[in-house]
Amino acid sequence: MTQTAVRVRFAPSPTGDLHVGGARTALFNWLFARQHGGAFILRIEDTDQARLVGQSIAGILESLRWLGLEWDEGPDVGGPYGPYIQSQRLELYQQHARWLVDHGYAYYCFCTPERLEQVRKERLARGEPPGYDRHCRWLPPEEVAERLERGEQAVIRFKMPLEGETVIVDLLRGEIAYDNRVLQDLVLLKSDGFPTYHLANVVDDHFMQITHILRAEEWIPSAPLHAQLYRAFGWEMPVLCHLPVILSPDGKGKLSKRHGATSVLEFKRQGYLPEAMVNYLALLGWAYDDKQEIFSREELLEKFRLEDVNPHPARFNFEKLAWMNQYYINHVLTLDELTARCIPFLQEAGLLPPEASDPASPAFAYAREVLALVKDRLKTLAEAPDLTRFFFTDVEDYDPSLLVPKKTEPAQVLQALERAMATLEGADFTSETDLEARLRGLAEELGLKAGQLFMPIRVAVTGRTVSPGLFETLRVLGRERSLERLAAAREKLASYLGTLAWSTPSGQ
Repeated sequence: MTQTAVRVRFAPSPTGDLHVGGARTALFNWLFARQHGGAFILRIEDTDQARLVGQSIAGILESLRWLGLEWDEGPDVGGPYGPYIQSQRLELYQQHARWLVDHGYAYYCFCTPERLEQVRKERLARGEPPGYDRHCRWLPPEEVAERLERGEQAVIRFKMPLEGETVIVDLLRGEIAYDNRVLQDLVLLKSDGFPTYHLANVVDDHFMQITHILRAEEWIPSAPLHAQLYRAFGWEMPVLCHLPVILSPDGKGKLSKRHGATSVLEFKRQGYLPEAMVNYLALLGWAYDDKQEIFSREELLEKFRLEDVNPHPARFNFEKLAWMNQYYINHVLTLDELTARCIPFLQEAGLLPPEASDPASPAFAYAREVLALVKDRLKTLAEAPDLTRFFFTDVEDYDPSLLVPKKTEPAQVLQALERAMATLEGADFTSETDLEARLRGLAEELGLKAGQLFMPIRVAVTGRTVSPGLFETLRVLGRERSLERLAAAREKLASYLGTLAWSTPSGQ
């Protein structure tokens, strides 16, 4: 490329939600462009019409924006080299396919799917690799013209050289040489007038002035054809960099849905933070050193180097991602930021009203108090509703036996609950210190261990045996709700005691 400004592109196909592998490719492109003051282009490659999935483009845009990977040129922002959706550029591809035919670099192929399948079977039977036998490569021009005139369907195939080597240079792998004799005459333009990836990406990368191609490792076998296309057109080929594949956690194959969430939007729905996702994806194939694992976006822009990407496959580790997400929740987000991120999940669960989204609202302030108590237990934002439900709604029904700790009699607990209500009636619920002093004093007075008193109170006010700190919980719930729940627990336990007495035979 004669220009000096870096221009890279991320070119997904809208065949479903954006996979984390694609997101990692987009991230590396974005980092490289931003580091060099260049342009990051988003291009939608939708020429495989049979595999298109509705709303995929919207999902791709949402995923990239959620990750903070804003593009400089693309379908919705425009740019000097648009349109940026390939199905809107068909005439350009068709012109260049015909130019290749006219100049002897490509040819029309009239072979039917049935013939191609027969050729494939025969080659396999002879122990040869499957592929096209170049049957139409040497058809006389007159015959080709006549068949086209009759309206026979045809594709356009590229004429790969039959001798010599095609050498590509990969930024991470160096030179890779291919024997031209074993390379296929692949299709460039389909019979419906749509290009294949091979033609469309070469034409678009040239006219969009792309300087560096950072794409998935799976495209390495296609690179010789792309190199020959650039040569045929007389264009300079961009720098190639094929990024390592992302493997499943066990390393036995590519990461797929059967291993768990694999799409960016699914991780978003599960309550992962975009900051944590970007940090984790950056480490799939790249490392700054053997110590640092937490990188802000600014640090990634400073320290990431494309040349340091490891070409070997990287394993996806869900546990590591969860750890990193929890780290960001606990050590990076402020409490206000965490509250704002959790509120949509709490609203979706029916625990907060719409006005809670307003940071100035009482509902936001209350949610902030609640989330402060569970912040260190949250691994994902989606866990917030379950961990905090009892703060927003009535206590869910629970087994009354949970009110009775081990080595404690139900009658003791009933008395303890009654005394606790009297003790807390006069407590300062804004002071955790006062609440603790009163309840510890009561436990000593009743001759109980602290846990024997605290557990029934905890179950009474939360419906659970595990919750945030008891005194913090009482403070946030407040006097009225705490005492109401203690009264309900006392009645529940009294009824339970009655059931026990009724079920015990007399004389025993």
